[in-house]
Amino acid sequence: MLKSYNAEKTVSVLQRFILSKKNHITLISAILIVFGFISGLVFHNETAAVWSLAIASLLGIAPIAIQAYQALRVRVVSIDVLVTVAVTGAFLLRNFEESAIVTFLFLFGAFLEQRTLNKTRSAIKELTEMAPESALKLMENGEFEEVLVDDVDVGDILLVKTGAKVPVDGTVLSGEGHVNEASITGESVPVGKKKDSGVYAGTILENGTLQIVADRVGEDTTFGKIIELVEEAQDSKSEAERFIDRFAKYYTPAVLGLAIVTWLVSRDVELAITLLVLGCPGALVIGVPVSNVAGIGNGARHGVLLKGSEVIGDFSRVDTIVFDKTGTLTIGNPEVADKEFYTDNVREVLAYLASVEKESDHPLARAIVEYIGDTTVCRVERTDVVKGAGIVAYIDGHRVAVGNVALMERENIHLTDKARADIARFEKNGNSLVLTSVDGELRALMGIRDQIRPGVKEDLQKLKRLGVKNLVVLSGDNQGTVDLVAAELGLTEAHGHMLPGDKSKYIEELKSKGHIVAFVGDGVNDSPSLALAQIGIAMGSGTDVAIETSDVVLMNSDFSRLPHALGLTKATAANMHQNIVIAVGVVLVLLASVFLSEWMNMSIAMLVHEASILVVILNGMRLLRYRL
Repeated sequence: MLKSYNAEKTVSVLQRFILSKKNHITLISAILIVFGFISGLVFHNETAAVWSLAIASLLGIAPIAIQAYQALRVRVVSIDVLVTVAVTGAFLLRNFEESAIVTFLFLFGAFLEQRTLNKTRSAIKELTEMAPESALKLMENGEFEEVLVDDVDVGDILLVKTGAKVPVDGTVLSGEGHVNEASITGESVPVGKKKDSGVYAGTILENGTLQIVADRVGEDTTFGKIIELVEEAQDSKSEAERFIDRFAKYYTPAVLGLAIVTWLVSRDVELAITLLVLGCPGALVIGVPVSNVAGIGNGARHGVLLKGSEVIGDFSRVDTIVFDKTGTLTIGNPEVADKEFYTDNVREVLAYLASVEKESDHPLARAIVEYIGDTTVCRVERTDVVKGAGIVAYIDGHRVAVGNVALMERENIHLTDKARADIARFEKNGNSLVLTSVDGELRALMGIRDQIRPGVKEDLQKLKRLGVKNLVVLSGDNQGTVDLVAAELGLTEAHGHMLPGDKSKYIEELKSKGHIVAFVGDGVNDSPSLALAQIGIAMGSGTDVAIETSDVVLMNSDFSRLPHALGLTKATAANMHQNIVIAVGVVLVLLASVFLSEWMNMSIAMLVHEASILVVILNGMRLLRYRL
């Protein structure tokens, strides 16, 4: 029993050793083959030629036979099994030239495949290399000391110097600088950072010095999640890949059976062996995965996270994209867009308005304070908040009312014909109105609205050119505001007053009509719609729930990445189909040539077989350079 165990252990060690030296064996085989041909053709030494080619055959078949044996142990008839049987038959027929060349080409092809496949996975490799390893942490003695990034906890204060990587997701406590966020957003233009700015792990501080507090560490950082998502996506399998796996499972034994039948009918062993080599489905098996991996890698480099190969197929067929408005088509931060003053003393009115609005945390109030900027702040007395209307307060003995038209009517403020015309014009432009009166007289009218993201209109036109037929906006805002956004952007449909349940129901209706639907959103209330659509697309600065629920993430909420993402998935799907056609076409041509030509032999078959594998890999690698 012990002897049997030791023998198995010895064999296992020998197998691992041989497989680890596969590249060395390939090189030695090449040298022996060259020596054999020179001996036979130049020096006419047949004995040296035969021995060189025979040794090259035996060396070359060793790692292939081991892989074939390992496959058979798990009841899989792999390509290695076909090659092993074919080379063994050629060797027994003393056709050493073909057996040596076939083994060399197979091993050399595997070497080239691995090299080129490693390049397609370069995106994830580059990401992991960007991961920070250490951080300068504020210790109890008040000094900053270098520690491993794994030793940093949430709440720790860290120092980031010029040229260093930001070790965690955090918030700037002090200092200013510019950070290269290409590893997160795909955008190489540095972003300015100051107090209260957010920073991401894996980004690089190009100039300045920052003190930050750690908000997320380790795998919980945005960078950590990106690596995790890309790794999972590259390891996932699409429907096409699963079909090809099933196909190869039955196809390979079928080729073996065909070779046996051919031998029984024709009694031509060499013909049967050639069929085994020709029928190897290597290009078919490798073609689809390399396309998917390259496509996902390209996305990761350009700020687009595609969560798996399945997403690529579905996204490439999308004909309808539904958008949430706020934070997606628009910036999500209301700004003062229109203004009218009905007094000569504008500075005084703005000072009163800013003083009152600083008492409120309403988004419209924040927009006004931000618009006014630095101004004299007056002491506010006797503030009265009118629910749903605004605020009434006393400043330096003046009664100041700030709010909507309803508040002005409640205060009996006279609105002139010009003021009413201005109000109508502001409302038509989709503004929320803020009116200001002082001592019973209207003094200012401001229109506040969420601004459309720069470049969105051009990006939507790109989506149309990529084949998207329906562009729909759904929003909880009033229908008038939504219609204005739709008209400005050239959208197909616009629906306002939509609650989360209404959005989900609308998507269900689209799907029932046969549309392939993608939904783009960024908030918690978007999560049901993101999950329900065939493709959920989350803006990267949105909530964690939205990002987790989605299939595609646009990092840094960069809307311009959406056309790139759609174009990339279409290019990847097309590339996948090209590789399938190349692989199947080559096999069919080779099989036909066996019966319809006299020039086909094992060496040529293996050369074409390996060449077809490299062609599909190189075709897939084109996706790494894809740009819309």
